[in-house]
Amino acid sequence: MDLSLIIPAFNEHERIVSTLDSVVDFLSQRPWQFEIIVVDDGGHDGTAELVADYSVTQPTVRVLRNDRNRGKGFSVRHGVGEATGAVIGFIDADDKTDIGATDSAMELLLESNREGENGSADMVIGDRTLPDSQMVIPRRGYREWGSRQFRHLLLRFMGLAEFPDTQCGFKFFRNDVATSLFAAQLTDGYMFDVEIILRARALHYRIERLPVRWTDDADSRFNPISGMIRNLSELARIKQGLR
Repeated sequence: MDLSLIIPAFNEHERIVSTLDSVVDFLSQRPWQFEIIVVDDGGHDGTAELVADYSVTQPTVRVLRNDRNRGKGFSVRHGVGEATGAVIGFIDADDKTDIGATDSAMELLLESNREGENGSADMVIGDRTLPDSQMVIPRRGYREWGSRQFRHLLLRFMGLAEFPDTQCGFKFFRNDVATSLFAAQLTDGYMFDVEIILRARALHYRIERLPVRWTDDADSRFNPISGMIRNLSELARIKQGLR
């Protein structure tokens, strides 16, 4: 198996089929053997049932279910534990980040470089701040302002100046790297990306940033006030836990 692609989903009934169609269509045109693992995070809108029905005609797709709503970080970790691909990646269920960047991610992770190693990267992360990234539909003003403030916080509080877009929902890893990082992961919520990047940096894994094509979606579930409080709490726990 070349690629395991994980899609964490919580109440994504309206969008999951179109996302799967897009991903399956893209990957079916590539030479890789692949599996798509949707992890239903204890939702109640029939997302898991939709994916199960979808898998009848698309056997490359399967669904896992959390026992209850556990968080995005937990869901991705659940998927990593079941993945078999040489490369393990995850994307968001809302299809905001164009799956086309997978070509570059696979090249960085799999193709041999001049030193004979397997690929020039251990981990590849989408980064919307890179000059070659395309914002098809940009964020609304208040969300863009919040994103800038969050990046400033990560720079000052977490020491992540070299990774200004930790939250892009497009990250790929060599299998052994993903297995190692997610086995140690403690954060079940949205800030798990920050923890994973910090752990990867501490272990001297080679992390490459990749430009992506991204489209904003008005159907955001992020509450600017309660969400920021929750995220700050998770960041504090991450910093304490990694000391």
